[in-house]
Amino acid sequence: MVDFDFQEYSKLETLEDSIKSELVDVICHGIVVSNLAVLLSRQLGENDDFCNEIAIAGLLHDIGKIKMNRYLYGKDALAVEEMKYFRMHSVYSYDVLHKLNYSRFIQEAVYHHHENYDGSGYPDNLTGKDIPYGARILHVCDVFAALTSDRSYRAAFDQEGAVEVMLEETKNFDIEILVAFQRVLHSDEFQAVFDLEEIEKMSEKFMEYMCQSDLLEETLQN
Repeated sequence: MVDFDFQEYSKLETLEDSIKSELVDVICHGIVVSNLAVLLSRQLGENDDFCNEIAIAGLLHDIGKIKMNRYLYGKDALAVEEMKYFRMHSVYSYDVLHKLNYSRFIQEAVYHHHENYDGSGYPDNLTGKDIPYGARILHVCDVFAALTSDRSYRAAFDQEGAVEVMLEETKNFDIEILVAFQRVLHSDEFQAVFDLEEIEKMSEKFMEYMCQSDLLEETLQN
């Protein structure tokens, strides 16, 4: 994991530890999801404009967690009501991006990135092609990135193990996108997504952007 020196960022130095911790997690996870989403979109034949939009959506898809997790910081297990609250993070992420006038494509991809293809996801229980295309792409990338990361309640899966888990739950995904993602796993560019040195460089740039723009301030409102 990237080790930030928060003293270099005056806006961040005084933040609560819970927010600092979540900020690092959101940024690093967002970078991986963003890069995976671009590779997957190219595999699906999308153009540069689309890839630029999905890259931003991937980077910002969990931005709402930064504020929300101050209430859940350090908990290994969540009660039912806490889980319901946690699942609102995609809605809160959408609210932030909507207020800052990000494109409709980005807003919808972020809002719906936890929808499952069979309708069992959230926040709106959408099914199939009713789920925005960008959200279906992000969903695959987000799940893979989450499975291959350590969590307080489990160790990370290796990449092969993560794919096996996803293939056991194919009902959750657009199968065409999932098959394309399997092709991405065998591409020359794939392993570069997880290069820690590159993630650190990108995360520092993102941190600077958050401090210079209204993104951090809007995220921490209320």
